[in-house]
Amino acid sequence: MTYDPTKHHRRSIRLKGYDYSRAGLYFITICTQNRACLFGEIKNGEMILNQYGQIAANEWMKTTEIRSNVELGELIIMPNHIHGIIRLLGRGELHSPDNKLGVCNTPQRSPDNKIGEFHSPQRTIGAIVRGYKSAVTRKIGSLRFKEKLWQSNYYEHIIRNERAYFIISEYIRNNPANWDKKPLKQ
Repeated sequence: MTYDPTKHHRRSIRLKGYDYSRAGLYFITICTQNRACLFGEIKNGEMILNQYGQIAANEWMKTTEIRSNVELGELIIMPNHIHGIIRLLGRGELHSPDNKLGVCNTPQRSPDNKIGEFHSPQRTIGAIVRGYKSAVTRKIGSLRFKEKLWQSNYYEHIIRNERAYFIISEYIRNNPANWDKKPLKQ
């Protein structure tokens, strides 16, 4: 099959020009395919994880074992999606003159042969989400789950200040209690 931009073009939902390896806080939402309730159920406003949900939670927690530049904030595994906060502490292996973390021992060149802002693609929010989704898919697949587990994309929101962080954290914590509530129509 050849590439046809009218059929195969996916519009990016990422912020154009933003460096997703940049230190900061990110609110992540990842949904199951067709919003299927695969991770458990809500009872009395509390999320009760099933075996798949426990795998999803465990794999999220392993993120800090795999990536030293990551801290995890609030997390909730919901029946058909997850919400979590990721803090990137630094850019990882940055090869830049203004690298204040001191993690680069040897200058390297970017693919277009420039010295400067060149970093490992393993240290981006996209790489973290891909790795997470892959690990959960592999573990749940070993339990004979053969369907597509995740939607192709994920949602992220850059948390820009302390107030936004607290609002988002509260939203994550209260998500199970609000599961049955319908959004108000404007």
